[in-house]
Amino acid sequence: MRILFTSVGRRVELMQAFKKAATDLNADVVIYGADIVDNAPALFYCDKKIIVPRIKAPEYIPELLRICEQEKINALIPTIDTDLLLLAKNKAKFTAIGTEVLIAAEDKVQLCRDKRFTADYFIKCGLKSPKPIDDYTQYKGGFPAFIKPKDGSSSINAYKVHNAEELKSYASMIDDYIIQPFIEGTEFTIDAFCDFKGNPIFITPRERVAVRSGEVLKTRIAQDNVMIAECKHLLADYRPSGAITVQLIKQNSTGDNYYIEINPRFGGGAPLSIKAGADSAKACIELLMGKKVEYQPKAAKDNAVYSRFDQSICVSEDNAPVVVNSLNEVESRLAGIQAVIFDLDDTLYGEKEYIKSGFEAVAAKYPEIENLDEKLWNAFENGKPAFDEVFGDNDALKKECLAIYRNHAPNIHFYDSAESLIKKLRERNIKIGVITDGRPEGQRAKIAALGLENLVDEFIITDELGGAQFRKPCDIAFRIMQKRLNVPFEQMVYVGDNPKKDFIAPRELGMKSICFMNGDGLYSK
Repeated sequence: MRILFTSVGRRVELMQAFKKAATDLNADVVIYGADIVDNAPALFYCDKKIIVPRIKAPEYIPELLRICEQEKINALIPTIDTDLLLLAKNKAKFTAIGTEVLIAAEDKVQLCRDKRFTADYFIKCGLKSPKPIDDYTQYKGGFPAFIKPKDGSSSINAYKVHNAEELKSYASMIDDYIIQPFIEGTEFTIDAFCDFKGNPIFITPRERVAVRSGEVLKTRIAQDNVMIAECKHLLADYRPSGAITVQLIKQNSTGDNYYIEINPRFGGGAPLSIKAGADSAKACIELLMGKKVEYQPKAAKDNAVYSRFDQSICVSEDNAPVVVNSLNEVESRLAGIQAVIFDLDDTLYGEKEYIKSGFEAVAAKYPEIENLDEKLWNAFENGKPAFDEVFGDNDALKKECLAIYRNHAPNIHFYDSAESLIKKLRERNIKIGVITDGRPEGQRAKIAALGLENLVDEFIITDELGGAQFRKPCDIAFRIMQKRLNVPFEQMVYVGDNPKKDFIAPRELGMKSICFMNGDGLYSK
């Protein structure tokens, strides 16, 4: 499955949410990120990054169509307001090439681009909304008031005004403005996620406790029954495809909800609802897998409070992984390095050798099945689940064989130069670690078979930390390794083979990294 996010910019948490969801579902998902610059932070959390023209450029949509067709993109997900209407207008073109664009219908997106139409729409749906005026000389709504661009976003050029003189001054500064009565109250955002027919799956109200430039810094999940019911009513008419955020103010004096904005996309704070339990990233992937996902009421933990912070990532090319075709090239790349951390599978030995060893162990247990190891290997080579292909519906036999495979003592060997490299590093007093994903029993058996216990200072099997969620690209194992070895991240290098997941955490943490393109690995392509 291939998902393309446009204008990814700083949407790091959203990329992380989708990658985590893919891991949790054991789904093969490739995340593509598109932006106009190659150093947007979120690009470095995607599996593949694509540089595209500016949204206003005439070649923008043709280029996206070309990319989606060439890369066989299953879904395109916009992340900023300026993308929405253009993609809605061209949705049919993407559908024709097999790409699902997660966007509402064009007429619904259009009304979100003008705050006057948005307010009228809320009122039409039976919800309260402060009525906007687009001429300050006609404004009779009293003060304080609120003035902002009719098609603005991120609270840019949005101001609270206290009297007619201030209103006149701000009106002269803003083109195409609207003025609304200022509602004294508490701001809320509702993160909703719908299936591709507009049926709600998650509706999560949250209080905007602290905000910067229109994006939430601190939020509290608030499972308010009235807000949920009102949002359900709105969604029944709006029928969005995918994510939508709705903003409102709960008036202090009356407790009434005044709706002010609709953004038919993932909001900047949407990952907070995901973290709280309303996992729209997981639901999105399940929908793309063809599964039916039902409405899950109050899935997010009520009253959970999240506070966000800024984090940096080195985006300069000198921090990109150095590519080598042989482990013999690694030693010459270690200037200033005090610790080398290795991946295990397909970095120090060939994982295909482990698979063959497992099939041979199964065949040895069942000699009456002629050429069993060859049959299993041929199924694997053809990209099919080996035990399912060979044993069919015999679930009992499959279970026995899988247990033999997982628990066998593997007959595996170092890649030609791997052992000698480790010994040279030890001679230079460079600390050595291994971080590997997978079932602890299997990974421990591989470590024993290679005799790594006497060669390596520290091992971390990520699943032993608490399950698959700690597998790469999660950075927890790298932080633990740094503490154990007591070497600064800047003096550590990670050697791995999987461009999709191995180098994200090291790059985030300021480590160097080396990508071993061994040509025979399962994930080295």
